[in-house]
Amino acid sequence: MVTDTWFGQALTVGVDIGGSKVSAGVVTPQGRLLAQVRTETPHRSKSSDVVEETVVGAVDELRSAHPVRAVGVGAAGFVDEHRAEVLFAPHLSWRGEPLRDALSVRLGLPVVVENDANASAWAEARVGAGRGSDDVVVVNLGTGIGGAIVLGGRLYRGRYGVAGEFGHMTVVPGGHLCECGNRGCWEQYVSGHALAREARSLVAAGSPVAGALSEAVGGNPSLVTGVLVGELAAKGDRACVELMEEAGEWLGRGLADLAAAFDPEVFVIGGGVSETGDLLLGPARTAFERGLTGRGYRPAARVVPAALGNEAGIVGAADLSREGLPRWRQGRRQRRLGRG
Repeated sequence: MVTDTWFGQALTVGVDIGGSKVSAGVVTPQGRLLAQVRTETPHRSKSSDVVEETVVGAVDELRSAHPVRAVGVGAAGFVDEHRAEVLFAPHLSWRGEPLRDALSVRLGLPVVVENDANASAWAEARVGAGRGSDDVVVVNLGTGIGGAIVLGGRLYRGRYGVAGEFGHMTVVPGGHLCECGNRGCWEQYVSGHALAREARSLVAAGSPVAGALSEAVGGNPSLVTGVLVGELAAKGDRACVELMEEAGEWLGRGLADLAAAFDPEVFVIGGGVSETGDLLLGPARTAFERGLTGRGYRPAARVVPAALGNEAGIVGAADLSREGLPRWRQGRRQRRLGRG
């Protein structure tokens, strides 16, 4: 992290860009969120120009009341190793988008662009559920699976900036077709999408065990969501509990594979699906311990729920932006000397 005292204590803004909204907040060096704004992109636009304009508007609103020194942007997609360009964003029209430089020119501030899962993971590792550990793997369960890695107290991005795409590890060769084009990806077995798919099949088949599910959606399978499955499981519906247990087992198996690769101290499980708590994490821990290489003869990572919720991306992006402050100051000094 930044060692310069003045810059290290500066307030920064974190921005979380979604498919149809932009959330931004002012964050202290201790990870405390001081102010926040949320803006829908006009007409739910995916245009790079419209999204950029929305980000600038959100940052300007926040810095009108706070002395902001840098901006970190978390974007869902592949970000290059220089944290400057969005190579590919599946839910936006960005392809090779030079977002860092475009925003920096508009705002007159240093900007760092980061993958949104990396930003969330950094927040959880530094001030959230993984606090106190230098080796943390974060798995976010939403519509799919996002992931990120902190090793030795540093965010690991990979050579080309796209590490942590755990959701697309093949766990069932020839299995369910994934949106990425491959079959049998991990996120096809433990995610909001996977829960909804399995529950819909029960309702569509008229299964006698799916009575509560069918009643909740008026017999229309297309209305079943992963959130609904979690809600009914929390109320004790047996079919939904079993669906959560099955998803938890798939989660645990995948975590055992990740432990073999990275050997973290903590797995932090975030995202909407994880909010069901031990309905999912209980079976996951059991499957993880059962599948762990060398089980019984080695320490096992803790598996814990995320602590920061929807604020993690904002907090992490804001904190990561501090890394660009000394470079920005050096650049300004060089420009002044060049003019002199």
